Amino acid sequence: MRKLGCALVAIVALLGLAAGGWFTAGWYGSSEVSEDTQFVVSSGSSLTSVARQLEADGHIASADAFLLRAKILGGGDPVQAGEFMLSAGVSPARILETFQKGDVIRRFVTIPEGMPSIMVHERLMAEPLLTGEIPVPEEGSILPDTYDFERGEERTKVLARMQVAMRNFLAEAWPKRQQDIAVSSPEEAVTLAAIVEKETGISSERQQVAGLYSNRVKEGMLLQADPTIIYPITKGKPLGRRIRQSEIRALNDYNTYTMTGLPKGPITNPGKASIEAVLNPAKTTSLYMVADGTGGHVFSDTLAEHNANVERWRAVQRERGER
Repeated sequence: MRKLGCALVAIVALLGLAAGGWFTAGWYGSSEVSEDTQFVVSSGSSLTSVARQLEADGHIASADAFLLRAKILGGGDPVQAGEFMLSAGVSPARILETFQKGDVIRRFVTIPEGMPSIMVHERLMAEPLLTGEIPVPEEGSILPDTYDFERGEERTKVLARMQVAMRNFLAEAWPKRQQDIAVSSPEEAVTLAAIVEKETGISSERQQVAGLYSNRVKEGMLLQADPTIIYPITKGKPLGRRIRQSEIRALNDYNTYTMTGLPKGPITNPGKASIEAVLNPAKTTSLYMVADGTGGHVFSDTLAEHNANVERWRAVQRERGER
């Protein structure tokens, strides 16, 4: 009887070891994930709902077994919301760890310098991995940059980050401004920077252009910036044709050919460099500029010099067959 009892104990122990091995192997062994797969954990999901979805998608054999093993062998941290990458053959243990502590897949959307708000709206609305509706944001409220987002994130949250970035940048840059500049507030700085942004795409010119327009503001001169004519017509989108004489003469709160001072607001979302140029403009006496035919501009102090530069530019245009 003693030998029989010992044998039974041994058998039970072996069965226990076998069951424990099976139980552990089911946690640390390969899952049913057959290829690298993206998996989304929705906001507010519980581990139970995630396990059910894993089973429904065929990534694990049993949600109940996964949950039991997770309770005994897994960590107690909650699962994160977001999109995750599950590699082929990943273990259930690693799946849980990924959801608890792994990196969420990040997506990116880029807002280039000088993109008007109507086009920012179109870009965000066209991103299929974002959700929800947004209005066209206030012009000049977006800081151009590359922003990350998660699959399924609300557009309102992404837009809010862009606007917070602009507010934070202005709060940092404004105290570092030169003394006696042409603008008296961060809002005015953005308005003038938007003109600078639209008038030159050459980084080496920005401070010079900012200095020129700052001089005109201080002198009470018309800014005569073509992009301010276009903005009321297209909300900042390309006009696609020459400006008409009637549009040059139009009376509105943006047209700097018919009003002195700054427009009533920005005509686009200027980048950091253009804002910094307005806050720290070049020390220049220039009041005029005209294209030089190479993408840049020729600057001048007097109208006579400017008119001569204009004639040279028109000669270049005629040589090119432009009217």
